[in-house]
Amino acid sequence: MISQFYMLSPRGDVVIRKDYLGDVPKNSSETFFRNYKFWKEGDEAPPVFNLDGVTYLHIKEGGVQLVATTRSNMSPSFVLEFLKRISVLIKDYCGILSEEAVRKNFVLIYELLDEVIDYGMPQSTSTESLKSFVLNEPIVLSPQILNKSLFSISKGPTGVFKSILETNRVDGKRRDEIYVDVVERLTCTFNASGYVSTSQIDGSVQIKSYLAGNPPLKIKFNDNLIVGKRDMPYGVGDIHDTHSVILDDCNFHEVANLESFDLDRTISLVPPDGEFALINYRTSRGFKPPFRLYVGVESDGEFEFKAGLSIRLWCEIPIDKAASGLEVEIPLPRYVQRVSCDIDAKQSPIQSYEFSEKTHVLKWKFKKCQGGSEFVLRARLTLEKPFVASLRSEVGPVNLKFTIPMYSASRIALKYLQILRRDAKYNPYRW
Repeated sequence: MISQFYMLSPRGDVVIRKDYLGDVPKNSSETFFRNYKFWKEGDEAPPVFNLDGVTYLHIKEGGVQLVATTRSNMSPSFVLEFLKRISVLIKDYCGILSEEAVRKNFVLIYELLDEVIDYGMPQSTSTESLKSFVLNEPIVLSPQILNKSLFSISKGPTGVFKSILETNRVDGKRRDEIYVDVVERLTCTFNASGYVSTSQIDGSVQIKSYLAGNPPLKIKFNDNLIVGKRDMPYGVGDIHDTHSVILDDCNFHEVANLESFDLDRTISLVPPDGEFALINYRTSRGFKPPFRLYVGVESDGEFEFKAGLSIRLWCEIPIDKAASGLEVEIPLPRYVQRVSCDIDAKQSPIQSYEFSEKTHVLKWKFKKCQGGSEFVLRARLTLEKPFVASLRSEVGPVNLKFTIPMYSASRIALKYLQILRRDAKYNPYRW
């Protein structure tokens, strides 16, 4: 069972706290934050660790730390998934998860926690079933308040700042809306020449509904969509059609009605309240990564305790598209003391870099990266020991984080969305 649950600000302040069993010291939040900030040898703290018989499990969402403590032998994956569900609940009811939103809605959050956890035992985390038990109205922060720290806030896949309790309004200000978004995570391995050797996409179709009465919907996908296990029982290894969108595997939400999916690629559903994934899919075929990367390391001809690092990045998305919030993370060896980088003066307004001596990670940041462009970063490394050829193999793996609006690497697309409600007075808000 869960002994404690609390939410911490980036400074370590306890914003929300619930003690269920009383078998864990009250100062456990201080113990957790001290070990989280100053973990062994400067590494990042793992999501699960044990200190003095107390197991700490934590996730970070929107700059806020959600922590659970226990002395019992609970499944770590279950508790971490439970913490993730609590963060989704707060987003659904408060519109956003941030320190300011938690402080302004602490009464509502305590009300949710009373229903979600009972004497340390997790209960229902369904957004829809909890609506009848929530009596407090949320205070939804306007986007203007969040402009200063927008990039540090987790807006969720649909990026909507709105509470699901808006569907209960009867003052005439209610707007019936639904948000559908395709969210994809790409994992690519580049060879020494900068080309992709292996690649994979883990994606999902996220839906967040603000439609009063939960009317039935119909969503249509690509006609050329091929799902491996459904359409080819013996695998898709023999398919080489470049015009098809091929998924290796996928799973659907329990509300999805797949009676006509194999016939015309449509899914019927009655959307529940809150945010959910209609389909989760994985593919490693028929897509071109939006970026190509080359990393080179060479010795310094003058000083043996210096080394040169060059990173070349090609943005291979269409010219009319642009990636925002691009961040390139390059892990460096422990014996790299300092890093100094050269950025073209013409590109300096949209580029920046930072090096963390604690984690030894070099971050190359872009405000905007236009399709068809090429960028180069040259860095000079100061080493604790003389340069050796093995330094080349110790750099990486490189990680890229970015957002490309209106772009899907897998080419999966939603052709249309229909609201199947036969009511002449029903008029959903259209963008």
